[in-house]
Amino acid sequence: MSVRADRLVSMSQPVDSAVNTVRAYIESHRASFLDDLVEWLRIPSVSAQPEHATDVRRSADWLAAKLKETGFPTAEVWETPGAPAVFAEWPSEDPGALKVLVYGHHDVQPAARADGWDTEPFEPVIRGNRLHARGAADDKGQVFFHTLGVRAHLATTGRSAPAVHLKMLIEGEEESGSPHFRALVEERAERLAADVVVVSDTGMWAEDTPTVCTGMRGLTECEIHLQGPDQDIHSGSFGGAVPNPATAVARLVAALHDEHARVAIPGFYDGIVELTGRERELFAELPFDEERWLRTARSTATHGEAGHTTLERVWARPTAEVNGIGGGYQGAGSKTVVPASAMVKLSFRLVAGQDPDHIEKAVRVWTAEQIPAGIRYEITFSGATRPCLTPLDHPALQSVVRAMGRAFQQPIRYTREGGSGPAADLQEVLDAPVLFLGISVPSDGWHAPNEKVELDLLLKGVETSAYLWDELAQSSQEAH
Repeated sequence: MSVRADRLVSMSQPVDSAVNTVRAYIESHRASFLDDLVEWLRIPSVSAQPEHATDVRRSADWLAAKLKETGFPTAEVWETPGAPAVFAEWPSEDPGALKVLVYGHHDVQPAARADGWDTEPFEPVIRGNRLHARGAADDKGQVFFHTLGVRAHLATTGRSAPAVHLKMLIEGEEESGSPHFRALVEERAERLAADVVVVSDTGMWAEDTPTVCTGMRGLTECEIHLQGPDQDIHSGSFGGAVPNPATAVARLVAALHDEHARVAIPGFYDGIVELTGRERELFAELPFDEERWLRTARSTATHGEAGHTTLERVWARPTAEVNGIGGGYQGAGSKTVVPASAMVKLSFRLVAGQDPDHIEKAVRVWTAEQIPAGIRYEITFSGATRPCLTPLDHPALQSVVRAMGRAFQQPIRYTREGGSGPAADLQEVLDAPVLFLGISVPSDGWHAPNEKVELDLLLKGVETSAYLWDELAQSSQEAH
């Protein structure tokens, strides 16, 4: 039995009465909670579409008002050069209380009935135990469960303020790449100051396998343009006698990995935090069906860095991927030329310990060494996202595990996230560990038609939130 299971079993008896009280409170407020969430989901806060700019603002105003109604003494709409964010703050009665910042987003992906929805995406529908609407899981539902969670926390503990100094930052541009988020965090760092960040924009492994995510990968991207002749030239007259940029870009891509599928750029793996033996064991405990995963990936075989499982590759190993490649004639038939130019788009997923600036420098040096004489090139990097990781034994992470364990009444397992997000900006600017608390499951269909949230799991999120603030406060006191 793992450490986390031991903790769950050992604490199950003392918290039974508290669990029953919290659940009774949540059940008595379930209807009004869902009514409010449905009202919010009706606002089509699509940040990527300019025609919905007023709706994104309306969503921010709605949330700020609802957070004040919940009890937050401060709830403000913060302007950015793009869509507005919402900030709320509820100080604890204890002036030395742990400061906790909850992150999420109130903007949503575009959605239309014509995309394949069974119903209108912004007219929420409850079928059985599922709530269907754009944003039900990503991310309005997972933001909103904290409102009832904190009220349950107060009502069942007799407190008039949370056990921690609670803050919320709910951005309005996550689905558009968070272009102004880091600048906002840097500008408002003093107001946002936190000892712990809780991100509720993630999910669990499955309905019957509750999990806590411990980290996300970072990301940096580049585009490389190669120029050979000033124009396409005759391959009979000049081919084999001048450098071909299409050949050069093919050789560049071929040199990106070695025979073991490791990235061959010198210095690429410098400083990475390797998986521990315990983490590998925990990943292996998950009920992973590789054949089913391959069907989801629309692929027929796995591939990747030797010595690592599929889950390790997508969660805990850095990668280099070719996102696009081109050069020369692409039309029907033949056109016997040495093309004037070629290009490739590359992306690099990064893990804890990797610095995007270091990776950029390493890629630039490596690229210069691959390009033959007679080929001019230009390499352009876009903005980077840093990786984040919280160690398994971090007391704050274990607080989340215990809170989820009380809600689900079963052992909580661990995952990571292969994608990237703005959580790392909060970790870096605020110098605080990032914890992930999400209850969504893969079948919820983020970004897809008929997005939904399982109502039982949504209420488990409420329950986890109700327990979390005491768990974090107690953990902080024990640490001091």
